[in-house]
Amino acid sequence: MARLAQTAGLTDVQQEILSTVRDFVDKEIIPVATELEHRDEYPQQIVDGLKELGLFGLMIPEEYGGLGESLLTYALCVEEIARGWMSVSGIINTHFIVAYMLKQHGTQEQKDHFLPRMAAGDIRGAFSMSEPALGSDVSAITSKAVRDGDEYVLNGQKMWLTNGGTSSLVAVLVRSDEGHPEGTAPHKSMTTFLIEKEPGFGEVRPGLTIPGKIEKMGYKGVDTTELIMDGLRLPADRVLGGVTGRGFYQMMDGVEVGRVNVAARGCGVAQRAFELGVQYAQQRHTFGKPIAQHQAIQFKLAEMATKVEAAHAMMVNAARKKDSGERNDLEAGMAKYLASEYCKEVVEDAFRIHGGYGFSKEYEIERLYREAPMLLIGEGTAEIQKMIIGRRLLEEYRFQG
Repeated sequence: MARLAQTAGLTDVQQEILSTVRDFVDKEIIPVATELEHRDEYPQQIVDGLKELGLFGLMIPEEYGGLGESLLTYALCVEEIARGWMSVSGIINTHFIVAYMLKQHGTQEQKDHFLPRMAAGDIRGAFSMSEPALGSDVSAITSKAVRDGDEYVLNGQKMWLTNGGTSSLVAVLVRSDEGHPEGTAPHKSMTTFLIEKEPGFGEVRPGLTIPGKIEKMGYKGVDTTELIMDGLRLPADRVLGGVTGRGFYQMMDGVEVGRVNVAARGCGVAQRAFELGVQYAQQRHTFGKPIAQHQAIQFKLAEMATKVEAAHAMMVNAARKKDSGERNDLEAGMAKYLASEYCKEVVEDAFRIHGGYGFSKEYEIERLYREAPMLLIGEGTAEIQKMIIGRRLLEEYRFQG
């Protein structure tokens, strides 16, 4: 089953890490994922296991207690985890984005304060851009921070926080007009704040409420929540990077690597769907032979495997581009777009191979069929990715007439 989605050029250390994660997924996640998902139960035992493996600090520098690994290593680990249960990869992803933003943009004090505990998994991260009426238009953010002496007062409602309840640190993007005169472009008057809170629901600190979990079609187990700020007071040293007005760029940097992560999740879910489909096709008999011997099924398996390979290759390319220090928004957008679309198609084909049994909750493919759609909208819809890709292509291929 390891024939597809191989990655050339990995070091011995990378291969050892991936082998360890793959064994953990096969032994600790796949056997319990469907049962936990149907109960919408937070996978605490699995998360504790990931903590012991050091995965919460995978990309955090060694000086802060992390493993100091590359985005490629991280993405390949996410691919393996999503193959077992996509919700678990979501728990890791939001934590990783906050740690990455701190590493790239935080003040030294902020790095020293948060990163060692994030590497150990003692602090779990979540991040928040979206709002109830926002959609893909980040410039329409209405949540606001107002300076009051040495503090800021935050008010507003945020939406779709993965890890909203279980996290203890949230990076929140709000509008802050301080020092930005009227008429300033919206993206230049936004600031990221670092909010420490108690895990749980209800009022988790004065002025901050996490109402409860949002009920979802899939992507269960992991908590997705709202966040309500009503007179929330934060000290000025909780502005990410220490300077207001940089929040949009900080968040976009985080989302860019997040898109590689979503592409990796799509690759993992698609690979699992292919595994389930090719196994079932050899077990199920019709007209006196396994359905895998019917040409129509073989064609379907060929298409599925090709899509898994193509998505994996694009995801690896986007991760390596980012690791090289080069701009990778084009590659990340392409990888996220292709991997999420192909994931949906591979899962549906595996569902079709299962026939009527695919509609039964007893079969794993039913869970994957409900999970795949989330990847179509997470970290930017297909339309947003196409817009990013199109604009970048026009920059690269500008007509000189």
